[in-house]
Amino acid sequence: MTRLSMAVRSLVTVLAALLAVTAASATARATTEPKAPADFVALRSVDPTIIQEIRYFTPHNFVGERIDGYRQPLCILTRPAAEALHQAQQRLLRQGYTLKVYDCYRPQRSVDHFVRWAKNLEDQAMKAEFYPNVDKTRLFEDGYIAEKSGHSRGSTMDLTIVKLPSLPTRPYVPGEPLVPCFAPQGERFPDNSVDMGTGYDCFDTLSHTLDPRIQGQQRANRLLLKDTLEGLGFVNLAEEWWHFTYKPELYPDTYFDFPVSMKSLIQSH
Repeated sequence: MTRLSMAVRSLVTVLAALLAVTAASATARATTEPKAPADFVALRSVDPTIIQEIRYFTPHNFVGERIDGYRQPLCILTRPAAEALHQAQQRLLRQGYTLKVYDCYRPQRSVDHFVRWAKNLEDQAMKAEFYPNVDKTRLFEDGYIAEKSGHSRGSTMDLTIVKLPSLPTRPYVPGEPLVPCFAPQGERFPDNSVDMGTGYDCFDTLSHTLDPRIQGQQRANRLLLKDTLEGLGFVNLAEEWWHFTYKPELYPDTYFDFPVSMKSLIQSH
């Protein structure tokens, strides 16, 4: 065997070994990715009529990029929470409205992404829309960011109401001019929902569900959402008009980390 052929054979051997290691590590990652318990479901399998606009799958959120763990724009919930949301939808449909969810189950890795972002005081790319009046150094102290989220337990969702017939919301274009989330509805980023007085994920006291400055039709819209859901076992977070948790929770003390994707819901047998 010539020296050249020996060198080629050695190179091939090295490349084969590298490919084997890469394939093995990929297989290991695939097999160790956490899965959802059997009592988690995709909301669309329970009620396909509820609109889904999963903001953390898009760059239109307070971070400004897709959030870790959001593999698909999908609402995943524990089955009792999804079924109660279906009941709420039936009530609202009869009144000419539909629910729209912005976020449902949220992996712990997504919460960790929020925490890293909040600690990076240099990154304020989305401040003008989502937290114009809040100093980023106060996000933890003021309760806007925390190291754990009830969303990770699977029975909490962020949602709003849309008047029927619904029109699609145009996509956000990264880099476009930002408008404060509490600006009049006609000025802030367009959303096909009814006017709640602020946009979703608005870090401001105006987002408090019963803030006395929110009156008229805006207050009526918030109360329609709140009263409909509370009549079915949901509890509102007083600081966020969009945030509700179905009680009793199936997993009141467990913070899951499986990705937001249909694959997470496929059970191994």
